[in-house]
Amino acid sequence: MVVGCSFLTCGLKKQGVEFCWDCKNHNECERWRKHRIYGKKADSFKCYQTLENDIAFIQKNGVATFERDQKHRERLLKEMLKDFNEGRSKSYYCIVSTVFAPEELTGALTQAKKQSNGLDIKGRSKILHSILDGIAIKKNYFLKLRK
Repeated sequence: MVVGCSFLTCGLKKQGVEFCWDCKNHNECERWRKHRIYGKKADSFKCYQTLENDIAFIQKNGVATFERDQKHRERLLKEMLKDFNEGRSKSYYCIVSTVFAPEELTGALTQAKKQSNGLDIKGRSKILHSILDGIAIKKNYFLKLRK
């Protein structure tokens, strides 16, 4: 039994699917529609800025391809945390790894490594933040949880 997530409970127990996008009724589901509308405006403990794009990607390419992309993002996040986290950037880097395309993250990390050679952790963090903030401004990404 799945506890705590009404979407998983409905999908697994009632519909026999892994998640809402696999349900034949997902276009008519009011709960799912409200969740997606809310996700366009606000976040909870997780960043929902990419929810609609993630669903479309899964429907087009499948869960396995999405999972590979998420594993790549996870590796990039771990690299940011290991090499650029001064102790105050974990949430920021988590949001960045969700919102940015993997190619953007890879490019930002490469650039930050070049520019921060020899700096302490605070200096390295400032460099990466500056690069990421610049990309976010250009791409209109929001890098805080929207409450």
